[in-house]
Amino acid sequence: MSVTVREYEARDFLTLYRLDQSCFPPGVAYSRTMLRYFLNQPGADCLVAEDGGHIVGFILAEQNPPLAHIITLDVAEGHRKKGLGTILVLEMEKHFHYQKVRTVLLETSVENSAGIAFWERHGYRTEARLQRYYLNRIDAYEMRKLLPGSQKSVPAQKDL
Repeated sequence: MSVTVREYEARDFLTLYRLDQSCFPPGVAYSRTMLRYFLNQPGADCLVAEDGGHIVGFILAEQNPPLAHIITLDVAEGHRKKGLGTILVLEMEKHFHYQKVRTVLLETSVENSAGIAFWERHGYRTEARLQRYYLNRIDAYEMRKLLPGSQKSVPAQKDL
């Protein structure tokens, strides 16, 4: 797999929309309006993965340093379990680092065991359970990661 990662361009919109529709069930996948809304937010950051000139994945986040929120990670079915999701996450985390982001949040369905395992492998930890987050019936986990350098050091106490 010879993948290149680049910044989102407006001409990518329809392809990203179709990819999102193929990755998530109706009602969970973003409508055109919602996807466009997230892409046009002031702190939006979207990276696109291409293989042979075809978009095969993307990650969309919003940043408001020191906090960021991963909105979606989409990988085409034929490119899953090959490291593409990891490439996109690591590239986005580099963007976060340069923007002085220290904490990253995301949500994933409690029914998405593969997604939960993926995020845990990348250092994300469950913080809360969000009731009826998807389709007003499926719970989600809110997951959080503290990026390197975000841990506040506590000075050692001196013995008196």
